Amino acid sequence: MTSLPADTSTTMHIDPDEVSSPRLSRRHCLTLATAGLAAPLLQACGGGNAGPGAGTLLPQGEPESVRWCRDAIQASMRRSNSTTTSAVSVALLVDDRVVWREAFGYADREREVPATPDTRFNIGSVSKVVATLAVMILRDRGQLTLDQPLVELLPDFRMLSPAFRQVTVRHLLSHASGFPGNNMRNNATFVPYLDYAQDTLEALSQLHLKHEPGELAVYCNDGFTMVEPLVRALTGLPFHEFVQREIFTPLGMTLSGYPVTPAAEGTYVHPYFEGRSLSQEMSTPFASGGILSTPTDMLKLAQMFLDQGVYQGRRIVSAEAVREMGVDQSARTRINPAASSWRWGLGWDSMQQAGLNAAGLRAWAKNGGTFFFASDFFVLPEARLAMLISGSGHDYEPRALAEGLLLRAAAERAAIQALPPAIVPTVPPSVSPAPDRAALVGIYANSIAPVQVLSAADGSLALRRWSKDQGRWDDAKQELLRARSDGNWWADGQTRMCYRFQTVLGHRLLIGRTLSANGLYWGENPMGEWLPPLSTPLPAAWIARVGSAWRYVSDSPDSLVSRLLPPVIWQIGELAELPGYVLLDNEQLLSAVNDNEAGMTVKVPGNDGRDLAELRMVMGKDGEEMHIGDLVFERVGAQAPTPAA
Repeated sequence: MTSLPADTSTTMHIDPDEVSSPRLSRRHCLTLATAGLAAPLLQACGGGNAGPGAGTLLPQGEPESVRWCRDAIQASMRRSNSTTTSAVSVALLVDDRVVWREAFGYADREREVPATPDTRFNIGSVSKVVATLAVMILRDRGQLTLDQPLVELLPDFRMLSPAFRQVTVRHLLSHASGFPGNNMRNNATFVPYLDYAQDTLEALSQLHLKHEPGELAVYCNDGFTMVEPLVRALTGLPFHEFVQREIFTPLGMTLSGYPVTPAAEGTYVHPYFEGRSLSQEMSTPFASGGILSTPTDMLKLAQMFLDQGVYQGRRIVSAEAVREMGVDQSARTRINPAASSWRWGLGWDSMQQAGLNAAGLRAWAKNGGTFFFASDFFVLPEARLAMLISGSGHDYEPRALAEGLLLRAAAERAAIQALPPAIVPTVPPSVSPAPDRAALVGIYANSIAPVQVLSAADGSLALRRWSKDQGRWDDAKQELLRARSDGNWWADGQTRMCYRFQTVLGHRLLIGRTLSANGLYWGENPMGEWLPPLSTPLPAAWIARVGSAWRYVSDSPDSLVSRLLPPVIWQIGELAELPGYVLLDNEQLLSAVNDNEAGMTVKVPGNDGRDLAELRMVMGKDGEEMHIGDLVFERVGAQAPTPAA
């Protein structure tokens, strides 16, 4: 059977927290997986681009899985841009023992302080697993049920859409609430900020749902942030205190916590940005992405999951609760055209991760990203394996490393007979005559940038993408697609990606199908929803704003946005190929509701419909302002017209 290549990176289309660059965007940063594995506990540091200590001698008897992963981490860090990934830490659990933990690179690159296995990293959205566990503990105690409306438990919760009363606790934990996405105000700071969850609760009161609760699932941070006021309402404790008392302390996770106070110098990895080390990055959405931890500490949590809610003889949560977290929640949704790729658990991104599933292994997986850090967390309940890898950058390919390590470890334990073979893709033959393309052409909108599908005389389709940086169609990346015998549309010679169209409950979706770089599986991702042409033009008040630029002004001076980035400027425009819609910041197409409001237009499950915006133009003390929830933008340059009454 074909073994995995050293470079096993996977498609980014289905990675919920992937951050490709430090560019500020709506998605990221106003957010910005029967023989025992015989190996001693390893505690080495250095390697990769770490300088001193690199090239540690391999201990005798060390398994091939560890050697492979160490070599792959070092190679990945050598490939990384010198200003990005400066540290990586990894730990592997087998049965009831951490058999390997190792750190690479620098805790403080500027001062050449090496990272160790006890150096803490921001694990980002892996924190959602802990937030879910907190909810399940309250469920075990009879203080809530998963299908109970949130408003019954949290009376202060409200939104502009009447259906907010139907949002349940389960919806929060499975990305199916219908919340627009992610509160981007003060999303990351360099000083403690404890008001983020309350800010989000207030912001939601000014927003509509983007879909009916439970209708579809699209990655949503704000659902998990609502766990914070929920826990306080039911227990009287701040969320971070409840987690410390009920999870971190019982599990002995002494190196895990939330940024309530600054961490002690020397205990954490300093972000490295534009040639200099920075102070601690503090992720303010605690439940959604705020934990500072180590891989070894997080494997205590994994051990509890493997032992069905028990850790070292102490029950933390019921076995039934652990199993429920690993149930496919996407089966409850009505719009899920890429069900094979999007199989949400409660808190887990996937309850059957595709890379491990290619070998017949069930794995619960959760990735996490902040502006500076990226992590991947895997628990294999039947194979009794777990691992976490975390790095101070996004270019070291954590998903690839996690899949490769766990597949090799499973083979060493005889949980699988051999590594799965790579798929050898070929472009299927074209079909003739070409199918009717009239219903396929048009503009497909999402939260990232519009995609246009055009019909050619030779029966092909042309697919082109809008460049948000250039404000025009990127014809250099245009793809010519032909209908093939497998029902998909392929470009000639392009064997690793194809497209299909599917209409679900009246929503026509463009779906990309991408082969993972390790060749083990195809991942599907809904890329956009077709928007109908409008019979009426954009209202005059909005036409007057086309071409205007707006500066973001509502972050704290201590936020990451305020301290590090140039002024955040968003534009209001109109797409010539689909007039009548408001084009926000060359990314999202919104529908004008009236002269001063524009609303969300699409229902795209998965990842490309996340973090949608709705606009309200209001009069501030210095003139017209653009509001998006509790985000405030002031006009750049000439003052905008006074809003209509």
